[in-house]
Amino acid sequence: MGIRAGAFSLAVGLCAPTLQAQESRVTIAAARVLDGRGGVIENARVIVEGGRIVAVEKVRAGEPRASYELGTLTLLPGLIDTHAHVAWYLNRKGRLHTIDDGDTPVQSMLAAAGNAWQTLLAGVTTVQSPGSPEDKDLRDFIANGTLPGPRLLTSLASLSERTGGAEELRAAIRQRRQEGADVVKIFASKSIRDGGGATLTLEELRSACGEAKALGLRTLVHAHSAESMLNATEAGCTQIEHGVFATEEVLKRMAARGTYYDPNICLVFRNYLDNRPRFQGIGNYNDEGFAAMERAIPLATAAFRRALATPGLKIVFGTDAVAGAHGRNALELVCRVKDGGQQPMAAVVSATSLAAESLGLGSQIGAIVPGMQADVIAVEGDPSKDITALRNVRFVMKGGRVYSNR
Repeated sequence: MGIRAGAFSLAVGLCAPTLQAQESRVTIAAARVLDGRGGVIENARVIVEGGRIVAVEKVRAGEPRASYELGTLTLLPGLIDTHAHVAWYLNRKGRLHTIDDGDTPVQSMLAAAGNAWQTLLAGVTTVQSPGSPEDKDLRDFIANGTLPGPRLLTSLASLSERTGGAEELRAAIRQRRQEGADVVKIFASKSIRDGGGATLTLEELRSACGEAKALGLRTLVHAHSAESMLNATEAGCTQIEHGVFATEEVLKRMAARGTYYDPNICLVFRNYLDNRPRFQGIGNYNDEGFAAMERAIPLATAAFRRALATPGLKIVFGTDAVAGAHGRNALELVCRVKDGGQQPMAAVVSATSLAAESLGLGSQIGAIVPGMQADVIAVEGDPSKDITALRNVRFVMKGGRVYSNR
């Protein structure tokens, strides 16, 4: 549902004490710590100073109590969603917001801020949004502490065949860089609702991804067809999104080239289908488009299983969360384990240290080890054994600041 301004103000008011400066030294004790890299420490505590983790250790009998005694909960790094659209929301009429639906810019920003808050409460402490122009102000207000929300990286806008040829793509990337984009988003194929066929050539992608790399920017490529995925891989692009029609051949090539893969097998499709009346009739959200998404679910799951069977392939966590899906990000991981066959611990790693690596932030976030920023969440149960535990978030710390302790 779209968020009301008053509801968001109330939510911020309730969490206000957690937004104040935290103690210089904070300790968090719990039944276990998953370090985000595959390691587990039982009966452990995390020590935080100045917003960073300074120690992770076993709790010994008779030692002083921690600042936060979390009992049987499990600590793990804050989740990192490498693909979510925080600015997408359902308007006051319960429909997908569009530029001509009557909502004011202020109402749209309040809705985006509400989405960010719900995402943070769900244990997602970093989000990559590819991308809306509104993301820039939201990113900056979250970064300076004005608003609660996950750390936000954005492409500000997307590039596609409509941008033009190779030279126009390069110029657009230079413009995004000047505007403050953190990453470049490129559509190299049609939407799955339109069949997913390739829309950019190998040379166009080489030009675009080469320009981005020269400017120090990563590239996320929307690619459904095997052809578009292979083109993006050979062009040296950083990460491929979706890949519903991924073949064994292209997945092996991605692994060989070190291309990150962000499949989306569940949340985005289920959200659209469950909220069909809220999208129906807008753009390609028509009967044919919804039928295509229904067909895509088993295809995407099969592609994910092929990806898991591909040695060395870097599979990261991304949801493509749009309007109606924010705060339910962990459902994607549940589906990857329950339907796709991924091991629970591998799913946790894909959403923490591996996702951080894909963002170029592997030395800063994504793991509970000394020196890292203190992005720490706690859940009921043990997600390394039961992935559904990630849907029961009870504690959220980002950068050493506690935002939720339930």
